[in-house]
Order: sequence, then structure tokens, then C-alpha cells
Amino acid sequence: MIIVVGSINLDLIANVDRLPTPGETVRGSGFATAPGGKGANQALAAARAGAKVRMVGAVGKDSFASEALALLRDGKIDLSGVGETFASTGIAVIMVGDDGENVIAIVPGANDSVLPGDLSKAFLGKGDVVLLQQEVPLQTVDAALDAARAVGAVTVLNTAPFRGEAVPFLGKADYVVANETEFDLYGEALSLNGRDRPARMRDYAGKTGRAIVVTLGGDGVLAATSEDFLTVPAMKITPVDTVGAGDTFCGYFAAGLSSGLPLEQALARAAIAGSLACLKPGAQPAIPLARDVDAVSQQSA
Repeated sequence: MIIVVGSINLDLIANVDRLPTPGETVRGSGFATAPGGKGANQALAAARAGAKVRMVGAVGKDSFASEALALLRDGKIDLSGVGETFASTGIAVIMVGDDGENVIAIVPGANDSVLPGDLSKAFLGKGDVVLLQQEVPLQTVDAALDAARAVGAVTVLNTAPFRGEAVPFLGKADYVVANETEFDLYGEALSLNGRDRPARMRDYAGKTGRAIVVTLGGDGVLAATSEDFLTVPAMKITPVDTVGAGDTFCGYFAAGLSSGLPLEQALARAAIAGSLACLKPGAQPAIPLARDVDAVSQQSA
């Protein structure tokens, strides 16, 4: 079982020719809404990868809640751990340029009410994989890392969005997944040694005894453990929309670990899934199905 403790949002997406500069207004070419939130995105990705998933989070008692949960319900995800609050359902306001790049503003709403006491809804057990991000209160993320270790569950912490207050508990996670910018920022805060990023990754793995995974977009994925260093290439694609690609990677990666795949294979499958997610607009609607990911994997073998 994969237990996702994290955010649930409704994404409000505007397509523009190019992203505006500060103070500038640009004309949009399209608008859509789609279920989102890093936690929900990763939960759906893990489910589409073939895993059983339970979601722990919160939504508001408003008109956005049903739409925010729609694809999770369709994906047969256990939503018994999702509470309702009087705060609004979280939203993300997203602008996507013609080049596929995006800017995002998050209004957490109900996500800020996901507190350590809610972890009782997770029903953590030995061998579970607990997947975490940083769009809910960090005290909850920290408590989840402790609770998982106490029962023998494996933890995957995605460090998005970057929050400097997370530095003290990063080393508790069995696997930290960061993009290159996040890792470099955390590396400075942790005073990691090394002339380049791979060296600093090795330093992190050596000091903590945990694994660090750094995603590089079109340049692939790097991973360091206390015994090994891995490089996984990315697919060559022309992105349509990069929103949710990192979440797709994390969900598929957690599913790979849960199914017992070796680390390199779990990373490779997750990298393909993340690339495929860039070929369609939106976050959750673009998450590929396992059969599509495995078809590409077989072609690449």
C-alpha cells in the first residue's frame, strides 16, 4: 500500500502565448479547470502505475471539492483519510506558455488543516510506502516521517515546493526527491561538500545513510545512495505542458519501490512516466497509464 499524505487542489489553468513579466498583462488563449495538488497528483500517478493507494488530506465544503476529488475517485483511491473543513478547497492558479513552461500561485486553503493528528487515518503498516510533499504543514510531514519509521514503512519525501524550514528533517526520509534547484538550495543549507552536484549528492548520501534523487528535466535523473551513484536519461520530447511532470515521476517512483523494483528500474520507469506527462495539458489528466509507460519502456530496452 502507498499512503500519500499531502495536498488536494483544484487547478485553474490559463494558456498564454508567453508568460508575462512583472506588471505586464498578456492575452490568454484558453482556460480550463482540472484536479491537482501535489499530494493528489502523486496519489493518482501511483494508482495509474498499478499500486493500491490511500490518500490523507483535506478539502473544503465548497463547490470545488467534488471536482478536486473526481479523478482520485475514478482511480479507485481510498479517500477515507480525506477530511472536510470550513476552509476553502485549495487552489492553484497556473499560467502555461506556448513553450510548455509555467508559473503557479498556490492558495492552500484546506490543505493547511492537515495536521499530525490526521495521521491516524493513514493506518500505517510495515512495508507500506509513505509519499510526502511540502504543500501541507511541515509539522505534519515531520510527524509522518517519524510515524512511518516507527512501524517499518518506507518514506519518499518530495521537497517541492522548496521550504527552508524542512532542512532539519530531510535526513529522516529514506528517499528524498528534489529537482536541481531545490537540491542546490538545500545543499547550501546543509553545507554539503563537493565541487559539483554529483559530489554533493554523494556527500548527502554518505552523511545521512539515505538516498537522494535529483530530477533534471530534459537531462534525466541522478541518484546517490551510500553505496552507488545512478544516472538515468530522459526521453527526448517536445513538451506541451510540464505541470505535474514531477508529481508523476514521484508517484511512479513510489509505486516502483512498493512493487519491489530495483532502484535503477524504479527510476527509469518513473522518468518515462514524467516525460509522457509533458505531452498533454494539465496535471492529473496528463498522468499516463501503466500500459503506456511500459510500452515505451519495452521499446527502449
